[in-house]
Amino acid sequence: MAPRFTLNEARDLLPTLREHAERIVRLRADLADASAALRTGSEPAGGIPEVKALEAHLQEAIDWFTAQGIELKGIAPLIVDLPSELDGKKVLLCWLEGETSIGWYHTAETGFVGRRRLPDDM
Repeated sequence: MAPRFTLNEARDLLPTLREHAERIVRLRADLADASAALRTGSEPAGGIPEVKALEAHLQEAIDWFTAQGIELKGIAPLIVDLPSELDGKKVLLCWLEGETSIGWYHTAETGFVGRRRLPDDM
């Protein structure tokens, strides 16, 4: 069973989460550049081995989230869900790349399109 995060735990984890998110953002950009260079024939400095190494580093960065019990729902843009509870119901605290705080949630059934702001008193 995935760990559950209180809102305070999630907010305390946010600086570390953002550091790991920034690593993914850098790696996805580097990988996009290297892959585009291969497709257009202007091979990147390291060629296919460089692309494979970037893919491996990206997977390692993704694995950090999984190891913390955090669900990574997308990498472009980066969308993160942290299992939690609100009013006794299972919810996912939701953080989207670029947001400065964890201020949204949704249920597993509604997904990202069902995102709602957390109540002001939380």
